[in-house]
Amino acid sequence: MEPVIEVGGLTARADGALLLDGVDLTVRSGGVTALVGPSGSGKTTLALALLGEAAPGVRLRGSVRVAGVDVVGEEGPTRAARDVRGRVVSYMPQHPAHALNPARRIGSVLTELARLHRPDGTDDSGGTGRAGGTGGTGGGRSAAGREHAAGALRAAGLPDDPGFRRRFPHQFSGGQRQRVALAQVLACGPSVLVLDEPSTGLDTVARLRLADRLTRLAADGYALLLLSHDHDLVRAVAARTVTLDRGRVAAAGPTAEVLPAPAAPPPPVAATAPVRPSGAVLEARGLTAWLHAGRRGEVLRDVAVRVPEGGCTAVVGPSGSGKTILARCLAGLHERHRGHLAFRGEPLPVLRRRTARQIRGVQYVWQEVRGSFDERRTVLEQVARTAVRLRGLTPREAERQARAVWERLGLSAEHTARHAASLSGGELQRAALSRALLAEPGVLICDEITTALDSVSTELVTAEITRLREESDTAVLWIGHDLALVERLADDLVVLDSGGVVDSGDSRTVLGAPRSETTRLLLRSRHLGTAGPAALEPVPPGVQRKEHLQP
Repeated sequence: MEPVIEVGGLTARADGALLLDGVDLTVRSGGVTALVGPSGSGKTTLALALLGEAAPGVRLRGSVRVAGVDVVGEEGPTRAARDVRGRVVSYMPQHPAHALNPARRIGSVLTELARLHRPDGTDDSGGTGRAGGTGGTGGGRSAAGREHAAGALRAAGLPDDPGFRRRFPHQFSGGQRQRVALAQVLACGPSVLVLDEPSTGLDTVARLRLADRLTRLAADGYALLLLSHDHDLVRAVAARTVTLDRGRVAAAGPTAEVLPAPAAPPPPVAATAPVRPSGAVLEARGLTAWLHAGRRGEVLRDVAVRVPEGGCTAVVGPSGSGKTILARCLAGLHERHRGHLAFRGEPLPVLRRRTARQIRGVQYVWQEVRGSFDERRTVLEQVARTAVRLRGLTPREAERQARAVWERLGLSAEHTARHAASLSGGELQRAALSRALLAEPGVLICDEITTALDSVSTELVTAEITRLREESDTAVLWIGHDLALVERLADDLVVLDSGGVVDSGDSRTVLGAPRSETTRLLLRSRHLGTAGPAALEPVPPGVQRKEHLQP
């Protein structure tokens, strides 16, 4: 097939840094091409260039053609780029918070996107996703838009019932928002899909089904460019892979040659930690939480969790099971709850009522951090500010300590003068972790903090977490979908489903002899491409299961 994306000699600069250096790339219809590489290697900058777009302060030069249209030239993005955005090429960002309008219901947004980008009323029944249809106006277009919206939800693995379409973005879990963002991309009816880390926030079952959906989209004639640190997902769906490193193409070719299967999984971390005191640094008992006034929309039900000094308790479960709401309750950010929360044995109120000691003592790092950084100041300046405000350090000493943490997490001195817009998602995740660590907390709540990281950066983060536990007795509440990482880090494990605890105890016991079908389902589907049909067997009656686990 003819190339639908042709990139030649593309360069990008920002804050004096060279983000892309003479990149060449070709993507054809009817298949998946993967773009991999370390955090900060330029993947997202390249993806945005395909739409003739760039982050603030980023300057593009070179050649980018999409479906025969020049979207970037030697003078930067062209005027013709606007004609291909959405209708020909659609982009799903790494963090769906950047794509979803918090003030609008998802159904109305999907319908509007379909009407804007598919004015001829075509359907998505075949070929490049733009075939068929005879046009229409008025009520016919409205009906067609609703049909396209429903089809996009189904294609993204979500229900298309009216109740679901009336929900706002904040009423979904991180994994569900990821799929809603995918539905927005599909609703436009493009022929090219650019997907930036689409498996972020997905549990193992949803990730397995995502691989199947991407394969089917390619078979339907779409051209897919997949940006991912999830090499198992890449191996499962991509025929061709391109590796970026420091803005340059380091390798390109068949996926099996560029990303050979790993010889063996990494060995587990030896359990040599000293015996910890039995008292909990952070504890929740009988925690129930809801979304709406009047205790409507219950999302947690009678949850108990505890983290001892120097210990690590992990919370896992399907997307939408309540993990992030639990974290936000403990961090004081979700106020619609009841139950007992305590820090070092003292009641823990909501954030606006916490003392400076409690704020410093309980630090929360979440998944989507870009919005928490001020674009007017350098990221390092904001990281250091934490130690000034919460520990009373001088700005000079705070910056010295910030640089030390920064470097241990793999961020270079060159990054210190940069602003958030010119840092990758993985670099910002590590900057957010640095900011929390500068408070020297008693407990660190980590909510999917490695989702945007390559394997090397993930190892640096987990090494820092281990060092804190051993040297400072910092307690860690670890929320994640990566069960291999949970096995390496966690002493205790809590499994949530439908807002309730379905399994808990010593992590090795829970994962080795799970009591709930939820845990068994997550374990069966953990190895992408090798789980087989058994991973998707129906759950027996009476077992809790969320809609997102349905076929």
